[in-house]
Amino acid sequence: MSEKGKVVLAYSGGLDTSCLLKYLQDDGYDVVSCIAALGQPSEERCDIDAVNEKAKKLGAVAAYDVDIRDEFAEDFIAKAIFANGMYENKYPLLSALSRPAICRHLVKVAQAEGAVAIAHGCTGKGNDQVRFELECKALDPTLEILGPVRSWELTTRSSEIEYAQSRGIPVDATKENPYSIDENVWGRAIECGVLEDPWNEAPKGAWAITVDPEDAPDEARDVVLGFEAGLPVSIDGQRMKLYDLIAALNKIVGSHGFGRIDMIEDRLVGLKSRECYEQPGALAIIMAHKQLECLCLPGDVLHTKLQLEHDWSRQVYNGLWYSPLKDALDAFFASTQKTVTGEVRLHLYKGSCTVTGSRANSSMYDFGLATYDKGDTFDRTAAKGFMDLFGLPNRVWAERRVEREKAAGVVAAAQIAAMGQKQAEATGSGEAGAEGTASK
Repeated sequence: MSEKGKVVLAYSGGLDTSCLLKYLQDDGYDVVSCIAALGQPSEERCDIDAVNEKAKKLGAVAAYDVDIRDEFAEDFIAKAIFANGMYENKYPLLSALSRPAICRHLVKVAQAEGAVAIAHGCTGKGNDQVRFELECKALDPTLEILGPVRSWELTTRSSEIEYAQSRGIPVDATKENPYSIDENVWGRAIECGVLEDPWNEAPKGAWAITVDPEDAPDEARDVVLGFEAGLPVSIDGQRMKLYDLIAALNKIVGSHGFGRIDMIEDRLVGLKSRECYEQPGALAIIMAHKQLECLCLPGDVLHTKLQLEHDWSRQVYNGLWYSPLKDALDAFFASTQKTVTGEVRLHLYKGSCTVTGSRANSSMYDFGLATYDKGDTFDRTAAKGFMDLFGLPNRVWAERRVEREKAAGVVAAAQIAAMGQKQAEATGSGEAGAEGTASK
């Protein structure tokens, strides 16, 4: 046992955490690595074994891997679908969603190993440092959370690459390809390198799971998503569990060039950053889910839900997954989804995804009420009474305004008359005085 005890490291096998593993050892800790499979493209058993073997070669006293792909989809992504979770109405929260899932298992490993701390490789400029700190502490307040990258001397990715090369640490990043990548089944995030200049167009090599819209098939494709109680359950009639459906939809939608996001993002720490994301499946699911909700839910529920979706997304983005407010919002959203069952048709073509149809047994859309053609059942005679009642507060307010204006007008007229009288009297006195002076 080392002097400082055990620390569980959230390990990916990438640049930051590989350097960090050696750094923690030098600082006097026994390092236990933990990698979570969330649906990364390199999720094969052999690849996970290779990451574990790499950790052990770097000196880890134990190496854990947890396959939480289905758990991630069913416990985390499902709630995001209910909430139409999109930070700043653009980004479907792929990284922010995965952190509480990872933290859940980091804490479990730390408790099983008797560790004194959990360590992460997040920088002092990003959001993830806050997420790991808050979410691990929410699950076990006794654990210390270490973020050495915030204070060590390796302040740039180039310096990290040089450090790794000097210590014999194999990494995929190079000075020529310095992108920082985060990925899971909900999508892929790309940052750093030339992307840090918001004027630079993202190079074609930065994208991986979406084709360039110009290179997408010339033939369009329609996809029908089936939903039950707010969650997607089928593609073109073929039923699948949620994780498999998202993975399949990523390939289908991404192959038609849809799913890229290039945005200026307001980070929790106060700065703006340029972020690129690929989330073909996520964006398609949320688009279809919103359409089905419009069909199945009352307008006042939709309007209230839209406001709360913003609050939910901000809570999750800010690392507050395990918080009372977020739990309360989850309960509200879940209560709205019971009737959100039906199908939505999406049209895919060269970078676009468009809703072209929706249907549901519990649809609130009534053709007889909506049509302007034969078969119209809407009682137009009710419109006058509705408008009288609906507009009553405004009408009363307008009447009182007119009364106030009339009263103000009477007062103003009296004031003007009084002023005129005074002016006339003053003029008369002046003329009389002038005549008396002249007679002398």
